[in-house]
Amino acid sequence: MSIKETDLYAPIKAHFVSMGYAVKGEVGAADMVAMPVSGDGDPIVIELKTGFTLSLFHQAINRQSMTDSVYIAVPHKAGKTALKSMRRNKMLCRRLCIGLITVRLPEGRVVVHTEPKPFTPRKIKARKTKLIAEFESRHGDPNTGGMTTEGLMTSYRQGALRCAKVLHDEGACKASYVAKMAGFDKARTAMAANHYGWFEKIDRGIYGLTPEGAKALEEHADEVASMM
Repeated sequence: MSIKETDLYAPIKAHFVSMGYAVKGEVGAADMVAMPVSGDGDPIVIELKTGFTLSLFHQAINRQSMTDSVYIAVPHKAGKTALKSMRRNKMLCRRLCIGLITVRLPEGRVVVHTEPKPFTPRKIKARKTKLIAEFESRHGDPNTGGMTTEGLMTSYRQGALRCAKVLHDEGACKASYVAKMAGFDKARTAMAANHYGWFEKIDRGIYGLTPEGAKALEEHADEVASMM
């Protein structure tokens, strides 16, 4: 079924009428405007689109110059991709202080997901701490901003490379010794987890270097030299 913006109008109008508003379409630059029947209150502006677009958010922001009560409305869509998009766009609407409405067609069921009210971002201390820790523990600036995660040099990867260097130079060693020489307190965990395939367990608490580890040292020779 091909959905048009006009298909959203009647269900949304009925929703606001049931809440005590008079509603009219295409008033000025707005797709819909709702006014309290009592005449006491600010107008509500609703912008209609068949899907989330950047221009829809631009329109809503522009309408905030008329009133604080601005909604965007789109058809309800099912599926994993649509659900993921909805979560992200709900978050964006909250941050922009924009209301979000979806309409399930053809039955016309209206759901209000967010209201146009002030939003204060919640700071997550653990994320800030993790960000700072990664920044401070990373040696130098090995990555170019904007690159993909493939080949990304994290502080953990740098630590694992230092462990590999110790094993390359001295042969199989106790994990505690590798941690000390590499200056990497997560050495035992990194070698045991062996995410990169660089290490092999020789005996209890003793690890050696695999051919993959030796190859990684060759590929990152300059990086390793700068860290040791």
